[in-house]
Amino acid sequence: MYMKNLLALSLIVLLSACSTSHKNSSWLLIDNFEQQTLKNWQKADTQNNTKPYISEPQITEIRLENNTANNNHYLIKKPAEEGVIGNRKALSIKRLPEPVAVGEIYTFYTRILVENFPNNHAFGISNLTAEDIKIAGYNAFEPTLRVTDKFESNGFKNDGTLMVKIDSNNKYQQYSKIHNFMDKQPAKPMQTNVWYQIWYVVNNNLINKGGQSYDVFLQGGEFAEQTLVYKNAAFRMKREKPLITFFANCNTGPHNQPYGNGGLAYDDIYMSKGFNLTNPTK
Repeated sequence: MYMKNLLALSLIVLLSACSTSHKNSSWLLIDNFEQQTLKNWQKADTQNNTKPYISEPQITEIRLENNTANNNHYLIKKPAEEGVIGNRKALSIKRLPEPVAVGEIYTFYTRILVENFPNNHAFGISNLTAEDIKIAGYNAFEPTLRVTDKFESNGFKNDGTLMVKIDSNNKYQQYSKIHNFMDKQPAKPMQTNVWYQIWYVVNNNLINKGGQSYDVFLQGGEFAEQTLVYKNAAFRMKREKPLITFFANCNTGPHNQPYGNGGLAYDDIYMSKGFNLTNPTK
């Protein structure tokens, strides 16, 4: 009887281990910043109009999170120190561990935290190399997520709600706020110093097959549970090419209308083939 119970217990442990291993292996790590070095990242300030000129104004560094027992590290990103204006494209770029081929669906997971407003940040996935991203700037994005409370050039002021890219002929309405479908209204502005979990399900199929689009799920702030907050957001350029790069961009704004240099924190950036709404950190 003892041997039977021992064998049964061993089988349960083995199956549990296999299940856990399978769950973890479904997610590929892009970066969780626990190595405490920005290995394989590239930084570039490709429109640096700072006055007086600062050669590398962007702040992109790994920090230790306060008030955590697990010594968690994260990435903080700002276009420049407070009061420095003119760094219009502060890029941070990393190649994906595997490409998302045309025709494939992948889920990307990212945690973000707004350190403070005012700010202007965007991040997402590209089908360009790092060198081409430095040339293309914002037009390197395909699926894009945006956090900002800046004034647009037509006078409209954003309010800090998470946004996605949409198709629009109006150059001042290229993004849409995510939605609280239960309340039938746009979501609330992002809270500062709160971690949000984002799952964005990216469809890299051809346009004529319903691709070049993405859905967004969110947990954090007003969304206590994982919630669908946008469906069928649009790739920016729709190049219909393999997606190969994660990158983030932020912008101080011009000297005559600065946006603010508030920081955005990133952590636990993962990707998984197919539709996957599990938590890769669990």
